[in-house]
Amino acid sequence: MKKYFAECIGTFVLTLLGCGTAMFVGCAEPAGVVGTAIAFGLTVVAMAYTIGNISGCHINPAITFAVALSGRMSWKDACGYWVGQIVGGIVAGAILLLLTKVVAAPDLTGGLGTNGVANAGGVGGALLVEFIATFIFVLVVLGATDEKLGAGKPAGLAIGLTLILVHLVCINLTGTSVNPARSLGPALFAGGEALANVWVFFVAPLAGAALSALVWKCLAKE
Repeated sequence: MKKYFAECIGTFVLTLLGCGTAMFVGCAEPAGVVGTAIAFGLTVVAMAYTIGNISGCHINPAITFAVALSGRMSWKDACGYWVGQIVGGIVAGAILLLLTKVVAAPDLTGGLGTNGVANAGGVGGALLVEFIATFIFVLVVLGATDEKLGAGKPAGLAIGLTLILVHLVCINLTGTSVNPARSLGPALFAGGEALANVWVFFVAPLAGAALSALVWKCLAKE
């Protein structure tokens, strides 16, 4: 149970700080894009060194899916992780909404830092962008945390830096999800198009994660 709670806390912090940065710094200008990307990446690094020894710091259902597919954890634990991650994302979304009601700063994203499909050319483009981005991100996660071939304790840094890079490319296309829990939490409270299209940010990341598990299995095979 402690592992699941750790995942809940980690996902909460990631969603709150990452989406919160997007909301109050904005992503209309290059500086805002860079700032938001760094916020997401640094949060992962911080959480990796906080809860990594407790749960492995997945804080992302797509990562948990790939880890389970790779045989590194049981599906029972995966389900517990997913519940914790989704709850953490939802609680963060609720607090982000609360912040828009009590602080003077406006939500510059107009939607609690939610993801969208319009700038990617619609659903098809968003699916492709998120599939590729998640594949790259989760492949790094699997490689960096591999017991035999991984980076050891510096893995958290490699993973966080990769998340920054992914965000730099994708923020102006989809807002960058690569994480269903991070997408669902804010979308539930933003509603509208964000909620209607949130399925895209489940399907694409999970599919990309599945491919990364397959590719890493081939790369790591002796």
